[in-house]
Amino acid sequence: MMQAANIVRNFWDTMATNDFTAASHFLSEDFTGDWPQSGERIVGRANFAAINATYPAKGPWQFDVQRLVANDDEVVTDVAITDGDLMARAITFYMIRNDLIARQIEYWPDPYDPPTWRAQWISRIPQS
Repeated sequence: MMQAANIVRNFWDTMATNDFTAASHFLSEDFTGDWPQSGERIVGRANFAAINATYPAKGPWQFDVQRLVANDDEVVTDVAITDGDLMARAITFYMIRNDLIARQIEYWPDPYDPPTWRAQWISRIPQS
């Protein structure tokens, strides 16, 4: 049995090729992926590949795994994502079953400027 962390690393390495059909082969046949902010659920490999392949992008997608935490069958990643124009972060929770990603819950938090009332207690994180 392959380690859950390696499955997810290989998934992101394949996503970086922008071959989303190839990346979908890391997903189980009954895969479900949730995007809670928009209330959307992606069901199945084909839908995962199609939504990623047709997403309106300015250029090839680039993925930089900032952090990956794993146990036997669960993984969490923090990934910086860009198409050369859009810059985003995705926090994703994975459930691994039979060496495939069976479930994914992905949060796409929107960046925002901190309120001025906190300025005296904070410093800004350098942007990567």
